Amino acid sequence: MQNDIERKIAVIFVTDAVSFSKLMEKNEEKTLRSFRSCREILNNLFKEHGGRIFNTAGDSVLAEFPSAVSAVICAKEFQKLVHERNQNVLPEAQMSFRIGINMGDVIVEGDNLYGEGVNSAARLEALSQPGGVCLSKSIIDFVNTKVDLVFNDLGEQKVKNTILHAFDLADLGLEKRQLDVAEQSSEQLNQPPTIAVLPFNNLSNDPEQEYFADGITEDIISHLSQWKTFPVISSNSTSAYKGSKDSTKQIANELGARYLVVGSVRKGGNKVRINAKLINVEDDTQIWSQNWDRSLEDIFEIQDEVSQKVAVFISPALKANELKRLNNRKNINFSSWDQYLQGLAFLNRSKEVKEIESQFDLKRKAVSHCEKAIEMDASFSEPHLVIASCLIDFIFIPQLASERSDNERRFFEHCEKGYSLDPNNPDAISLKGVSFYLKQDPERMVEFIKKALESNPNHPRSLEMYSIQLQREGEFDQAIEVVKRAMEIDPVSRGELESWLAFCHIGKKDWANAIISIDRCIETAPHDRLFGFKAAVLASDGQIEQSKIWLAKYQKARPEIKTLEDYRKVVPEMNEFLKENLIEGIKLAGLPK
Repeated sequence: MQNDIERKIAVIFVTDAVSFSKLMEKNEEKTLRSFRSCREILNNLFKEHGGRIFNTAGDSVLAEFPSAVSAVICAKEFQKLVHERNQNVLPEAQMSFRIGINMGDVIVEGDNLYGEGVNSAARLEALSQPGGVCLSKSIIDFVNTKVDLVFNDLGEQKVKNTILHAFDLADLGLEKRQLDVAEQSSEQLNQPPTIAVLPFNNLSNDPEQEYFADGITEDIISHLSQWKTFPVISSNSTSAYKGSKDSTKQIANELGARYLVVGSVRKGGNKVRINAKLINVEDDTQIWSQNWDRSLEDIFEIQDEVSQKVAVFISPALKANELKRLNNRKNINFSSWDQYLQGLAFLNRSKEVKEIESQFDLKRKAVSHCEKAIEMDASFSEPHLVIASCLIDFIFIPQLASERSDNERRFFEHCEKGYSLDPNNPDAISLKGVSFYLKQDPERMVEFIKKALESNPNHPRSLEMYSIQLQREGEFDQAIEVVKRAMEIDPVSRGELESWLAFCHIGKKDWANAIISIDRCIETAPHDRLFGFKAAVLASDGQIEQSKIWLAKYQKARPEIKTLEDYRKVVPEMNEFLKENLIEGIKLAGLPK
């Protein structure tokens, strides 16, 4: 099992003789004598610099070093001494070697080492020039400031279906190489990332839990596959890695995945602990992790709950990491995926600014980027959903009243297209529900909101829309619970969600909490309609003088609201409790009939 495997980070040195087989065919005895002479040089250098040979195969030598600096100096000295030897022997006795050096994760078995760290060193050795030394970026990062040597950056190179960032040691009198950077690397950067869910490990002594671990793995793949944002490797491909000793990087390279979901199941008594992690394979970092401790009373219910939640949490974590990754790239040609990520970033930033105009500007930029994404890939659903999310906000903004009909038309178009392309995406389902809200069809709205929550019980927009329906029905206490749950899941949208809390409190005539929520809304997103709400609530709470001050602010911002009849045209009509309480309150504040 996984916990029996010993791993460590090691510096790996791999070398072999150039054209050794051909030299052996010409003259075995002379070739072997020459090779042994060069091996003696190498063995002496290993003793001097702390190298330990852990494997040999014919002319190949694999060694481990205590430090990257020692390995690089040893490699340089070896190539220098072999070159000097070649100057003093007959041409048929001359030999040449390639060297590859890497630092990475390895598996320890007795005196031997295996794994991706060793494989990458071997691939770098194959990429090396005769008489040269080829190094990984992990080695360069350690030695670059510690040795007085020059290195040539070869960029990302494709060797045996693996992309490696390679460097040549330049201080060896060899011609400087200019290799083409691997084209596949550029293409991969511009594509939505592929996810692979590896078989969860059973860390229990109970073999029965093996079926439980397999079931969770299968269900996570099933839930992730329902969302078409990211390609998901099938279980037929990933099941082959059950109990594998290969490193996550090696497995990811073989599967063509950028992210891996790994996890474990451990039983203790009548309890089970399930752990899941999302790993970014490119830099071997963990970007999300969570544990679940549950009773084993209903094992299938646990399996359903955990597998669904893993799928739900992975999507936003992965998108956030992809945004960070995009920001770190330079001189790139934006693909449809990149344009979508840019649009998503602007939409998220719009939730963090107070000024309405700034929000408009950021959302317009989001729409622009997503329109470009759609031009590049008409089958990509997510850009349609970002555009629809921006347009729904434009529809209800008084400053954009003249554009409302056009914004509604565009909203329905993008909403319908996003849903048709990815009908299992909870964002698409929820926005479809919003479309029925606009069409004043509450039954259909509730149908789609419930469907979205079945797909993802922790979906913030669906919870928000569900709370709106509960408010329509006068179920204010339940609506408050749902809004608070959405806030916990999506704290970035707290300012927007706080306004629904204010409506609930006003509907309940809970004036103290209504004032608290309105003040929070004014602080985070100071929309002028809030001034009218505050005037009405303060007056209803008996604070008449303060209410008149806020009524004056409201009428200054909205000079068209001169009478109660004018206010009736703009007051929220979610339910009669809310509507009548606001009208009565603003009447008490001094708005004339």
